[in-house]
Amino acid sequence: MDENINPIPVNTDADNCGEACCSGGCRPRCNLHSYNWLADIPYTPDDGDIVEVHFKNTRRGFYRNTTHLSLRQGDLVAVEANPGHDIGEVAMTGPLVKKQIQRANLRPGTELLRIFRKAKPADLERFEQAKAREVDTMIRSRQIAADLGLKMKIGDVEYQGDGAKAIFYYIADERVDFRQLIKVLADTFKIRIEMKQIGARQEAGRIGGIGPCGRALCCASWMTNFVSVATGAARHQDISLNPQKLAGQCAKLKCCINFEVDSYVEAGRKMPPRDAVLETKDAEFYFFKADILSGLVTYSTSRQGPENTVTISRERAFEVMALNRNGVRPDQLDPDANERQKEVSAFGDILGQDAITRFDRKKKKKRRNGDRTEQPQNGTEPTTGDVEQRQPANEPPRHQPRDRQRRQPRPEDQKPSRRNDRPEPYQRRDNPVVPNPENVQHRPRRNDQQRRRDQQKSRIRSQQENRRGQNRNDHSEQGN
Repeated sequence: MDENINPIPVNTDADNCGEACCSGGCRPRCNLHSYNWLADIPYTPDDGDIVEVHFKNTRRGFYRNTTHLSLRQGDLVAVEANPGHDIGEVAMTGPLVKKQIQRANLRPGTELLRIFRKAKPADLERFEQAKAREVDTMIRSRQIAADLGLKMKIGDVEYQGDGAKAIFYYIADERVDFRQLIKVLADTFKIRIEMKQIGARQEAGRIGGIGPCGRALCCASWMTNFVSVATGAARHQDISLNPQKLAGQCAKLKCCINFEVDSYVEAGRKMPPRDAVLETKDAEFYFFKADILSGLVTYSTSRQGPENTVTISRERAFEVMALNRNGVRPDQLDPDANERQKEVSAFGDILGQDAITRFDRKKKKKRRNGDRTEQPQNGTEPTTGDVEQRQPANEPPRHQPRDRQRRQPRPEDQKPSRRNDRPEPYQRRDNPVVPNPENVQHRPRRNDQQRRRDQQKSRIRSQQENRRGQNRNDHSEQGN
């Protein structure tokens, strides 16, 4: 209605929007933003003496402007604290603050603290020094709690503006007796200690982060009140009940599950009941699944699983239910199924033309002989082993121009081929040779095995001759 709708405030009036917010958003101490949509309405000081001030992360408070300072959104002010003072940022002024108080559920008789002054340079310098100690204090306090054996987790530490006090935010599943912890922390850091227990959702809002949707967490950007989330909201939206999918960074159910559940509940009332059975002349159909937003329902012939599924609109489902109540069974559950099938088949089956499994087939080795034909795998016409494609008999080959055809060799220019001069036993079966008319005897060519045998015999002879020569020399030396 009135608060935290826009993540970045809009500069509607220079007197009601600070430069810090309009130039680039609020400072890191304030993650939540408020939009004063009544900024252009004049108000009296009596109506606008309460100011909303934001502190680090999600902490905020309401203070009285007793000195009637001229404040606008984005100003840093020093407010009253117990003890000392704190530094915060003005988030909203005017009559809209009363609406914010009602939303925060503050009692009418609650005493509000007051605003001292606008922050001075000395106050801001001291405030920055206190902020610089927050991370180191959190790490050391965690180690102290672990040494004391306390089952708690300190998630964040926030120093007061004057550095005299610190708030320790912790998470614990059980009740923790931290009296000894407070004494140790006070002696270690020399400050006043305040322990505040928060839940997992509040911790995620204080730390911040990016959600699975790619945007900043809702609890860290605009949400202030947390509503309990039940698994029934996921069932209404037909979301799989998987804890890993439904849980957010806080390990609790995502808050965004509640955002659209009302729309799903309203749309689900217009859908046919899930226990209804649709009867046709061929079979009976049972509810399988439904797309609530698009109004489509899928029915199956089996109760256990999807068998012969048919998807129809909810209007058609109500029509078939009315026919069944009158004792009429239609021929088909979806009368337009044949027409839609024709529309789909008109585009063709792309995967059928080029099957994905075509790469798994083993290719046949191509035969090198040019006169043998090969049978391809895809069932097309057989092709020869030649590189050239088949051409009509009355046309020259395509790869050669008509005026530059190769001249046929003359008989006197042809050289005798050694392959064709071989005798008949050494010819290939597919290329027979006419017997030599002159009966010229040709010596058959020795194969490699016979050639190796001859080389081995000659090597053995040479070794034997060398040994004989050495023996003769030895005998001649002994005789001398």
